[in-house]
Amino acid sequence: MPNLFRLVLCAATLTTAAPAYAAVRLPRLISDGMVLQRGTSVPVWGWADKGEAVTLSFQGKAYRATAGQDGKWQVQLPELKPGGPFTMIIKASNQLDLKDILVGDVWLCSGQSNMELPMARVRDKYPEVVAQATNPQIRQFDAPTRYSNRGPQNDLPSGRWTAADPKSVLQFTAVGYFFAKELHAKYKVPIGLIRAAVGGSPAEAWLSADALKSFPVYEKRAQQIKDSLYVAGVQQQERARDVAWYRNARQQDQGSAKGQTPWYLPTADASGWQPMRIPGYWSEQGLGPVNGVVWLRREIEVPASMVGQPARLELGTIVDADSVYLNGKFVGTTGYQYPPRKYELPATTLKPGKNLLVVRVINSAGRGGFTPEKTYELQAAGQKVDLRGEWQMRLGMKSEPLAGPTFWQWQPGVLYNGMVTPLAPYAVKGVIWYQGESNTKAPKEYLPLMTSLIGDWRRTWQQPNLPFLYVQLANFMAVKPQPTESSWAELRDQQRRTLAVPHTGMAVAIDLGEWNDIHPLDKATVGHRLALQAEREAYGEKVEASGPLYQGMKVSGNKVTLSFTELGGGLVAKGGGELKQFAIAGADQQWQWAQARIEGDKVVVWSEQVPNPVAVRYAWADNPEGANLYNKAGLPASPFRTSN
Repeated sequence: MPNLFRLVLCAATLTTAAPAYAAVRLPRLISDGMVLQRGTSVPVWGWADKGEAVTLSFQGKAYRATAGQDGKWQVQLPELKPGGPFTMIIKASNQLDLKDILVGDVWLCSGQSNMELPMARVRDKYPEVVAQATNPQIRQFDAPTRYSNRGPQNDLPSGRWTAADPKSVLQFTAVGYFFAKELHAKYKVPIGLIRAAVGGSPAEAWLSADALKSFPVYEKRAQQIKDSLYVAGVQQQERARDVAWYRNARQQDQGSAKGQTPWYLPTADASGWQPMRIPGYWSEQGLGPVNGVVWLRREIEVPASMVGQPARLELGTIVDADSVYLNGKFVGTTGYQYPPRKYELPATTLKPGKNLLVVRVINSAGRGGFTPEKTYELQAAGQKVDLRGEWQMRLGMKSEPLAGPTFWQWQPGVLYNGMVTPLAPYAVKGVIWYQGESNTKAPKEYLPLMTSLIGDWRRTWQQPNLPFLYVQLANFMAVKPQPTESSWAELRDQQRRTLAVPHTGMAVAIDLGEWNDIHPLDKATVGHRLALQAEREAYGEKVEASGPLYQGMKVSGNKVTLSFTELGGGLVAKGGGELKQFAIAGADQQWQWAQARIEGDKVVVWSEQVPNPVAVRYAWADNPEGANLYNKAGLPASPFRTSN
């Protein structure tokens, strides 16, 4: 992780609000362009001087409130019908006029990076969707990342409502936008999205202090980080450590040493460089498990027909940070491993014939290099130059690994304090949630965490039946040839079991992942499957919203017969052929791949190697390639196990 990014994280202030009121003031969420929830009582609140009278006018009616001892006032609007735009006027010692207000359905979009991920990251996959995104009835409020170790906050530091158009939609949550697009098309009412998601955040960061009492380890940590001196001390130590590591990397890097030609220039001597095939990791290609700075170069032939045109350089994803040079000129940098490297090049960049591409990679921990099975190419004038294959590499600086920072925004309770309480009690239709990757190290606690979180948020919004719809983790990481244990599979099973909580729904994504990317690009299907769950759970529609869900088992001889709910018109093996990814075990828990076939609305599973089966697993792996049990509605079965 780059120095600047880490310093920003460590320096972020953990505070508690200190409100001061001289005139009526509103939370950021209640502002121009907002979407109000239809069909329910709608709270509108703000702050003023103690005892100050406040009048709110909306749709021809006036509502009155008086600011309490803490300066807070609140009115309740009656059930509203969809429509708009409307204007709201709030008067006290001053007057606030709110414009362009719509009434429709509001959805809170929360979780970690797969919910945070914006449409900008998937625009190459969905160019027509972006180009046609102009729709003033789909709007997003983007809550900035804010975390507090000092208790609940009453407002956000920034944020505004934005209507969708081809430019603004690039900052919308991709999952949320596809979800909203589908609901708007079906119900023809405005859809408001509140994005409150933080990359890497574990579930416990989103729990209130009361909810954390059920988790002693997390509660203890939450109490520890209330100590400002402790936090400041850790931040100071980590800041000094990070500065020293990157300063050493800069000073010791031979590729930019004083008195010699920088390695990114075409005139640099490349005689001592060694080969490396890209994509790949240098730990497997001669350098070993090195951390520090590694330089890579490749001479590429560019045809004259590509010259004089704007170009794009795509370099997959790189672990961790990169700086890229073409013909000795800097063309771009990315500070951490996950974003795709897509560098736009001016028309003057390329020259006919030989061009020199140089990449300087800083890798602070783990294995460094270029992620396999990504796009590595130079594009211009409708032509492409393949950049995969043999490059040259040279070690610029070798270092001990840099210890990871304390991510304060991931600590227990801090996101609930900083990002959930400022949003409540704003009326919402429901919650969509995509999270879990950061809890895979301790998957067995995920069911109680999520059960607590759902109840916690329902109490916060005072909506005991608030629909809570979530995405089950997608397939990820390398495929394994034999049945094995998997923390990702365990967490998916915890997510499946969370369906026991009333008014929840789960969108299965076991067929949507990418083995080499924790952020798969297919967000349209995720949004669609969440929308199906919303139609059922929030709108009361009788629709096929889920793939098959394991219900029970019966053993007869060496065969196990499995029953399911959510049959969706019948069970099928997608694509035809045999069912895959079933495993079976006896009392010794030695798992074997199994044969499986559909018999009516059941699946029969067996293996000649397991004469007395006691348990079955389906799609139980980090990346269960080829899992193909679906229903006729086209929805995949959730991974499951029949025993604990």
